[in-house]
Amino acid sequence: MMVFVGSYLLVDSINMTIFATNMWWFPTYINRGDLDYYLIRPVSPLFFLSLREFSANSFMNLILAFAFFVYALLAYSEPFTIAELINFLLLLLNGTFIYYCIQMLMVLPVFWTHSSRGFIDLFYSLGIAMERPDKIFKGWLRILFTVILPFALIASYPAKYFIEGLNLNDLIHLTLVSVGLWIVMLFVWKKALKSYSSASS
Repeated sequence: MMVFVGSYLLVDSINMTIFATNMWWFPTYINRGDLDYYLIRPVSPLFFLSLREFSANSFMNLILAFAFFVYALLAYSEPFTIAELINFLLLLLNGTFIYYCIQMLMVLPVFWTHSSRGFIDLFYSLGIAMERPDKIFKGWLRILFTVILPFALIASYPAKYFIEGLNLNDLIHLTLVSVGLWIVMLFVWKKALKSYSSASS
């Protein structure tokens, strides 16, 4: 349990430190037409907007989350290899990537709704699913949280790999969902840019 809790705390603190502030400002840039400035720069606007701001006030949370994560690993009673630890960390990075993609998909509707926050409040409400083991979800809820909005894959699958080992079907599922989510997010981003009304229009 401590390994699982440490996993989702680490992913959440990485998101709060690197991505959350940028997501907060994203609707403002769109609604005020400030997005023009980023679209003309010689770098991917999605990359720049996602990583522009670094939240220094959340960095302490990241340090504390990382400390708890290390403590959970040290307190873990079963032996593990360096390779297993590296794979575990890579899966957590993939979980962070999934978290980012879902968050972007909740923000991008601002291009059409012109609201001040998009569906980001829904994102944080549903994000509680990340704090639950994937095995508790059954039926349509399991489809929702492991395929459509795969919050259950963010920390649960990495922790399950580290503790139990993932079978081939789990790894294929995780890969397909991660790649599919990235493709869908890029598709929505490109569609959103086509409907963007710049400040000069």
